[in-house]
Amino acid sequence: MTQRFLVTGGAGYVGSHLVAALLDRGDEVTVLDNLRTGHRTAVPGAARLVVADLADAAKLDAVLGHGTWDAVFHFASLSQVGESMRMPMRYLLDNAANGIRLIDACVRHGVGRFVLSSTAALFNLDSAEPIPEDAPIDPQSAYGDSKWMIERALRWAGQVHGLRAACLRYFNAAGADPAGRLGEDHRPESHLIPLVIDAALRRRPALDLFGDDYKTIDGTCVRDYVHVSDLATVHLLALEALAQGSVVWNLGNGAGHSVKQVIAAVERVSGLDVPYQVVGRRAGDAAVLVACSQRARQAGWRPMHEDLDDIVATAFAWRQSHPGGYGN
Repeated sequence: MTQRFLVTGGAGYVGSHLVAALLDRGDEVTVLDNLRTGHRTAVPGAARLVVADLADAAKLDAVLGHGTWDAVFHFASLSQVGESMRMPMRYLLDNAANGIRLIDACVRHGVGRFVLSSTAALFNLDSAEPIPEDAPIDPQSAYGDSKWMIERALRWAGQVHGLRAACLRYFNAAGADPAGRLGEDHRPESHLIPLVIDAALRRRPALDLFGDDYKTIDGTCVRDYVHVSDLATVHLLALEALAQGSVVWNLGNGAGHSVKQVIAAVERVSGLDVPYQVVGRRAGDAAVLVACSQRARQAGWRPMHEDLDDIVATAFAWRQSHPGGYGN
């Protein structure tokens, strides 16, 4: 049966892949995005696009008041940790305040299910052990704290108003739609895999490698990369899990890869060498951040793209065929 969904931030990287997954299964989708960081051409033609900001309460009410919604997926967010430490109030207003405004509007308009794109930036751990959902919450940035505020608001909305919510905390979204329809296009780009690919393609100067003296397999930081299409799949799974009540899931591959391993994967996939230079450590970087995704896997999540070379291959194919990103 066709369902009807609102996706905020659906013109962005992860949000657009979720929109495509919803449309692929025949659902009706409305995207609400201010297009500050999203791309109009990332929204499939079958979806309705409303260009608006969550701070526009009248517009938000008009959208949510137009018919019945089966759920809201919330991706709209500023997401640069470093920037959030230079402009913390901007992040608390844009992310936390606007997210709470959206939750309040959902409650008022009778939306029963809410899926939040949260973050691993809630944690302050540097451990070789995968991080579980019950690890201590201790955000070290305004960005992480803004997401934690939304999670707490959802808890109150559930406790008082019965809103069922899924808080999905992912670590490092990566890759691109295997069908080549969608990819990663941040401006400026800050994610490691596209930066390494651009260095291999000579579209940028040599990559800066921030420290090679960590206590890891090769001295470089280890992160957990999860394919963006697998993230879309687990959002749909979380939506179904809400029939039993609210959930909080950490999402990752459960196996970390170092910066040098990512570089090696890009070289294998592309057949090109990656120029890089080792510079000093970057403040705030943990040696290892890997997710324990046991809850999601117990609910039936089976990532289709766990191999690093597979993830890199989809990212490389899209980036090679879209040298200007969505502007090409």
